Formats: sequence, C-alpha cells, structure tokens
Amino acid sequence: MWNQVKYGIWNIGSFDPAQQSALCAAGYSPLTAAILCSRGYDEAEKANAYLDKTCPLEEPLKMQDMTTAALRVRGALKNGETMAVYGDYDVDGITATCLLTDFLRSQGGKVIPYIPARIEEGYGLNETAILALKEQGVSLIITVDCGITAEEEALLCREHGMDLVITDHHECKDTLPQAVAVVDPHRADCGYPHQNLAGCGVAFKLAAAVSGKQDEVLEEYCDLVCLGTVADVMPLVGENRTMVAKGLRKLTRMPRPGIRALMEECGCADSPVTASLIGYTLAPRINAAGRMEEVDVAVELFLTRDIARARELAGKLCKMNRQRQSVETGIYEDAIARLRGEENPDVIVLSGENWHQGVVGIVSSRLAEEFRCPTFLICMDGDKGKGSSRSYGGFHLFGALETLSPLLQSFGGHELAAGFTIGRENIPRFAEEMASLSRAFRQSDACRTALEVDCEVTPDLLTLPLVDALEELEPCGTNCPKPVLLLRHVKVEQVSAVGGGKHLRLRLGKGGKSFGSICFSTTAADLSVSEGDWVDVVFQPQINEFRGNRSVQLNLIDLRQEDAVRMLEENAAKEYESLCRAGTSCPAHAPQREDFVRLWKYLSHSQTENSLVDSWGNLCRKLARFAGGDVDYLRTRLCLDVFCEMGLISLREQKNLLHIALLPQSHKVDLEQSQLLSRLRGKETGETLS
Repeated sequence: MWNQVKYGIWNIGSFDPAQQSALCAAGYSPLTAAILCSRGYDEAEKANAYLDKTCPLEEPLKMQDMTTAALRVRGALKNGETMAVYGDYDVDGITATCLLTDFLRSQGGKVIPYIPARIEEGYGLNETAILALKEQGVSLIITVDCGITAEEEALLCREHGMDLVITDHHECKDTLPQAVAVVDPHRADCGYPHQNLAGCGVAFKLAAAVSGKQDEVLEEYCDLVCLGTVADVMPLVGENRTMVAKGLRKLTRMPRPGIRALMEECGCADSPVTASLIGYTLAPRINAAGRMEEVDVAVELFLTRDIARARELAGKLCKMNRQRQSVETGIYEDAIARLRGEENPDVIVLSGENWHQGVVGIVSSRLAEEFRCPTFLICMDGDKGKGSSRSYGGFHLFGALETLSPLLQSFGGHELAAGFTIGRENIPRFAEEMASLSRAFRQSDACRTALEVDCEVTPDLLTLPLVDALEELEPCGTNCPKPVLLLRHVKVEQVSAVGGGKHLRLRLGKGGKSFGSICFSTTAADLSVSEGDWVDVVFQPQINEFRGNRSVQLNLIDLRQEDAVRMLEENAAKEYESLCRAGTSCPAHAPQREDFVRLWKYLSHSQTENSLVDSWGNLCRKLARFAGGDVDYLRTRLCLDVFCEMGLISLREQKNLLHIALLPQSHKVDLEQSQLLSRLRGKETGETLS
C-alpha cells in the first residue's frame, strides 16, 4: 500500500527567509539553514546546540544504583569471581553483551557472555539459564538490555547464592526486582538527565563507572555503542549524539575485524558508515543471528581478533539473513491471506501455529505500516503463545500491555515495540480489548499519523553542493531526522518499474530542472500516477552515484495530485456517495452514448489479461489523455456501475483502488436496458442506486 493513503495530512513547516539568511551568514548552507529554521532552530546558537556532536558525557555515578553496581563488579574482579554478562538477542543486546564482556576481560575478569535462545528460552532472565550459569561457577550475573521486569528470577538468583546486577533501559514496572543493583535511567527515582540511552549505552556507563576513565572506555567501545544505539532507534541528541558521531568515525576509519568483515560481505566496506547504513544494511544481518537461533555467531564476530574467522562468521550472518527473509515472506503472506477483506482494522491480532518466533516482529512492523494500526502477532506453542508487537501512530504498546496485564503471563518492552506471553484461551478477549484501546487512542489528540514535512523548497535549492551540505545534519535518526521536503506543481515526465517490478522510478520536472526519483515497494497503480500528471511530492533528497556520475535523487515518501485536481476528485467522490445514498435521478451526470464508447475503448485497450487495477481519479486522467479531452469524473464512475450491472465487467473497490475485469460476452448487450441508467435519467421510480 502506498503512503498516499497512510498520510492523509501533511504538516508542512515553514521558515522566515530573514532567519534563513542569518544562519547562512553563520556558516550554514541555504538548504540546511531552511531546514533548521523550519524545525525552530532559527538562531545560530540554537542550531549549533541542536547539532552539537561534542556534548560532554554525564558522570555515570549520577545514575541511581550505579555506585553500588560498580563496587560489586570491582569486587568480583578483585576476588577472581566468575561473572556472566547476560544480554538480549537483538543488535542492542548483542553489542551491550560484547562491550561489557570485552571490557571486563580486559580488566582481568573471568566472564561468560550469555544470550538466551530466542525460541527455547525467550526474552530475559530465565530459570534454566540461571541454573546453568550456577553450574559453571558464576557468582555474579550482570544483565544488559534486559532484566528490569525479572522479579521472580531475581529471587531465584538469591536462593542459589548468586548476586544479580541489572542494567537495562526499558520501562520499569511499579515494583523493581530485588537485585544488588538496578541501573535503569527510566527508574522513577533516577535523576540521570539522559533517559534515552540504549541498552549498550547503559552497559557502557557501567564499564566507565568501573574503570573511572569514561573517555578512554568510549574511545575503545564507541563503535559498539553506536551500532546498538542506532539499531534500537534511540534519539540522536545529547549523549547519544556524541557517542554515535564518534562511533561512526571509528566504524569508517578503524572498524574492528568482525565489523570490517561484515561490511566487506555486504559490499559496503569502502563506503562511509552512516546511521542509515547501520539501520538498513548492518543491523538486519546482526539481528538475523538472534532471529535464526544462532546468536553466538554474532557474539563471536564482535569479540574475535582473527580476521579469517571474522570473514567466515560474516558469511554465516549474511546467509542467515537470506534465510530470515524467506521465512518472513511466508509468515507475511499467511497473515495477508487471513486479513483479506479487512479495510481499516483498529488493531491486528493474529496467532499462528507454525510461525517462527524470531521473525514475527519484522512482519508485525510491516503489517502495522501497511494497515496503519498496532499489530500483535503470536506464535503458538501448545496452550500458550509468545507475541511480538509493533506500534503505529504513537500508540504506547508497553502502556497498553500493562493495562491488559491480567490477560498476560508476562510482558516487556517500550512504546514502539514489545513482547508478551499469553494463554491461548485469552487471545480473543485480548484482541477485543486491545481494539477498544486502539479506537480510543485514534480519537485522542495523542494519535500521530500525519506526515511531518520540514518545509517547501524550490528546485534551485536542490543542487549537488547544497544536498551534499546536508551532511551538516548528520548523524540523522530519531529526534534529528533526515530532511523531509516538499516540491509543489511538479510534472511527471517518465514512469518506469525497476527492481523486477517491486519499485517505481519517476522523472520529475519543474522550472526547467529535472530530477530522478525512486519510490520503494510500490507500483504505478498503487501510486495512482501516470506520465503527464502534475503532482506535489514529499521526499528525502540524496546524492545518487552511478558510473562516476553524481546527481540529486528524490526518495519519495508521499505523492498526491495537485490541490485543484485533488479537490475535483474529492468533490466527485462525495457527490457519488451522496447520489448512491439518496437513490435520486441525476440527468446532468447520466452517462451518454459517447461516454460509454470512450470508456469501453479505453478499458479494452488498457487491460492486461482482461484485468485492470487503478484508482478512480487516475483512471479518469488516463482516459482523458487516451481520448484527447476532458472527462467528467462522476459520469465515468457511473459508466462503470452500468457496465457492472449489465454483466460487461466485474468491479471491486479495495483500499481506494478499483479492480476491473472484462467479462466474456456471448451476445450484444443493450445498455438502454440498465435500470441504473434509467433511474439516473429520471425515467423510472422505485429503484435505488447500489
């Protein structure tokens, strides 16, 4: 589904040209200055603070329980105790585990890295793992990126004479686990100024507290902190911005052997490492290890110093990622088949008997975006299921799961992504009550489904030097997003499918300038666009390099017809709906013979294998170009209804698209026999439009 439907509202920012000029005088490029002003950073001091990559790091000991945690870890190092660093199986958890393991080993510690098997053990601390670590002589377990809800497991550690130090960054429940120390910036009694650290960020802070040399620890591990922070979609402001910027430089210039090998395997070893490269290229492959039940491959990749071994492990990761993609496609197609006919669900709650627990989170994310609602996918195992959920529009998943906690066996996570365990018998009630919560949220002011656009620009701002200068905004991510810009009154000069038909390439022209544009995961029918259309486009600018040539490319986020055309179509749609409800005559819009002939010729000419999928408005625009004249939108739609009534076509409308198929005919059809047509002309009574 194309984002035209997803973003019904564009919130378009603006800027004062005088303030833009002032920022230009302070050294910013005109395009960067326009974006900064539209975001409210309209003075040099504010803009510099917003983009500052040298924010001083806060003292780790400001975090609640950090002093206690550091003292306990130092004691374990001094006494030669065996410690376990217990993490999560996503990128944040893996990097946090490797960071703390490597640091403690560098201090002479005896350390066992442990990440639970996703399917057999599930997320977080569990009894099986605790007992296994006890057997290996572990006296101190340090969690990273997990543990904040492990109340029962904390008591179990105590029963077996094992100390537990928890470091986490997920939201806390009212009661904290009874551990030696619980370090989490989300604690209600924690006054640490930066709540949005990733799990690897909190693990780094513990290492810094133990060392007492924060800058040196950051120099060594900023690459791992960067990977985990970006992959976990943390806000790139404050400390995170400083650590990520430093990490990106290290990843580009001096990557550790495992990361270098992974970049080589992905074909990006010679590219500058950006937050986007991490999010779209590196992170999925690292995550694949945990999803496909071989998380130890990723852990060893980050810890090894052997280049040959690193290359072998990187190859395994990429192979696992391809397997993950295949499994993901199967689950997605299963879910889509079960959702067929669901136009605008309040929430998606589906369970599957053979779904892969490690992959449903990705599918949840795809469905949440496609159907524009919170999504919960549950992998069943006997009488219980393990669920993975993704948010949409700002719906707070952790809060919703907390509200429905009486129906759950366990849950954890945060606003945008969460996991849970539920009994089979509770799923129907869970789905019903979650739908009620989602409906209430949609009607509230908190719901955020509009597209936030930085500002409208003109073609003269989209030059190679000015787009290159957007590097000033990097690193881009949450709270410092990539620029989203608007061009109005753009002509669609060319339309072509690329990537085996999966993506769409457009050439857009305005003011004598022409821009290449790419729309991912969509088709011309989805986008409702044709050559010759005049449109408004929202996009992210980037530099495209091909065979040594550099050009500005527009990565489309949304597209819609110009306001005048859109208003014409919307008014026609409203008039059509009103006419259908009223069932009255409408001689002015009753189709004439030439309307039927023109539309039938177009349908016969345009259909492939006797079928056509298009939006109503787009079909009318194509018909106008085909016939060489203006087209009455309402009359065209009524022509289709008459064709359908008389058995000439099948007509189905789904997700704003018309699905039209010509039906075989054994004899000539007299359209004058149409009851609908007679009713429109006012020749009969008692019939209603359908």
